[in-house]
Amino acid sequence: MKKRMGSIAATLVTFSMILAACGGNNAANNTSNSGANNGAASNTTNTTAASNNAGNSEASSDPVPVKVFTIQESGIDLPTNKFTAFVEDKFKMKIDWELNPSDGAKEKRQISLASGDYPDAYMLPAYIDQFSQADVLKYGKQGVLLPLNDLIDQYAPNIKAAMESNADLKAFNTAPDGNIYGLVAYAQCFHCSYPNKMWLNTKWLDKLGLQMPKTTEDFKKVLEAFKTKDPNGNGKADEVPLSGSTEDFGVRVIPYLMNGFVYDDDRNYLNLTGGKVESAAIKPEWKEGLQYIKSLYDEKLIDPGAFTQNAEAFKKIGENADTQILGAGAGMHPAIFVNIDKGNKYSADYNPVPPLQGPHAQFATHDGGGVAPGAKFVITNKASKEAQIALIKLVDYMFTPEGQTNGASGMEGIDWEKAGPNDVALGEGVKAEFKPIPAKEGDAPHNAGWSGVAHFYMPKAYRDSFVQATDIYDPSGYERRLYNATLLYQGHEPQELFPAWSVWIDPSETDEASMLQTNIKNYIEQSALQFITGNKDLNKDWDAYVQGLKDLKLDRYLEILQKAYDSSKK
Repeated sequence: MKKRMGSIAATLVTFSMILAACGGNNAANNTSNSGANNGAASNTTNTTAASNNAGNSEASSDPVPVKVFTIQESGIDLPTNKFTAFVEDKFKMKIDWELNPSDGAKEKRQISLASGDYPDAYMLPAYIDQFSQADVLKYGKQGVLLPLNDLIDQYAPNIKAAMESNADLKAFNTAPDGNIYGLVAYAQCFHCSYPNKMWLNTKWLDKLGLQMPKTTEDFKKVLEAFKTKDPNGNGKADEVPLSGSTEDFGVRVIPYLMNGFVYDDDRNYLNLTGGKVESAAIKPEWKEGLQYIKSLYDEKLIDPGAFTQNAEAFKKIGENADTQILGAGAGMHPAIFVNIDKGNKYSADYNPVPPLQGPHAQFATHDGGGVAPGAKFVITNKASKEAQIALIKLVDYMFTPEGQTNGASGMEGIDWEKAGPNDVALGEGVKAEFKPIPAKEGDAPHNAGWSGVAHFYMPKAYRDSFVQATDIYDPSGYERRLYNATLLYQGHEPQELFPAWSVWIDPSETDEASMLQTNIKNYIEQSALQFITGNKDLNKDWDAYVQGLKDLKLDRYLEILQKAYDSSKK
């Protein structure tokens, strides 16, 4: 998850200030919660101001010293940052930043905790590093992480209101013992919530007189035409009908194709049927899906590199210098494999393929909107009472629309301004509220916001209220392009989903579950590749494969997850 979010942030940050973090609901809940969230955020802004003023009047004249462990993101210098200066003045605090490069950040965080030499708080970009649920429970039980319940109740009216109006947010943050040991980055990124998309070269499609494929067999015929009918017109058989990568979440070719046969969550390969947690990877439909994908591989319709290459290699295919060679690319968004800067010659050629109707299903992978379980913000037992209060008030401010925008996007008047009457919001029927101020060519970084360090509360209604250009092929309209594409996938998830993003496993079973998860996931993915490439025979070796999963204690793994799921329902 961390890797997925990091790549999304790196790619999209130039196109919209709010895209670097990718929410925690299914499609129906997104709609019902968004209005409540928006209302709660707007109605509590005045309460926040009153609370902050009261706290400031009680405080001493000297700023409260606070030491915070965080990640140094590109183009941002937190000690000299304009938002840092703003909140230090607003909350009468002085932040001593313990800055760490993104590489190795998790290890440094763990070392600091193990050594006992840790700061007052950790405030992390979730897409680079954050505390896992297991970490939250472990350090919470040890007393290293302080429960935030009382602090929220007394000093954080916006956090409190958000949790009262949003059951999913509360579930993400509340441990099984009822304590809130940390806060997630709650960013309901709509396009991130359906990560496994397919982007097809519609210029080639039109040239060959073909229609957008609707079924798995239609898709195969399109790939066959791309391979054999020289759509790039250079007289060479150099076309790559379909490619992808293995380096990130949402770019692998298998999940999109498998969803025509059985639901593939591209994470733990779990299904939920009648409240029972199951493995998709031992079902007959999974075997049938592998047979279909193998047929594409055998006919050289899938680039073999799709199963081994990194993101850079994938993009070299999409941006081939001599002539366009890519027919279809798997990815959450097309910037993964083609440049989308203004004037790019290939970007507009790739358009989304809706979920394919297969023999048994027409599913789309849905992951809850990109909210990673765990915690991006925690307060430790090293923090003084004054530091605790200052920290929770700081975060509470970022649970307001103004505070979240100033923190994540940059300060008002520098990186954003209030929307005008003719500005169009990203979401259909949503009032535009926030308008990004484009950076001028040659400008130095504004260093006015914290980017992912400040991603705290971005419900769908908030993100939908940002102004976005209406030309979806212009870089300034890229998020609208992704939003529109995702509408094709919305609602194609199964009626029942295992909520892997918000289920808390019993602390006594977390280590066991983690080990089982890793072994089982690796075995499923390695075996899928072996079946597709012919190193294993789907007819002769299938039973041995299923037995291999049982030997890896698949039944025990499902038992643990069933227990966690049942507890969450209670």
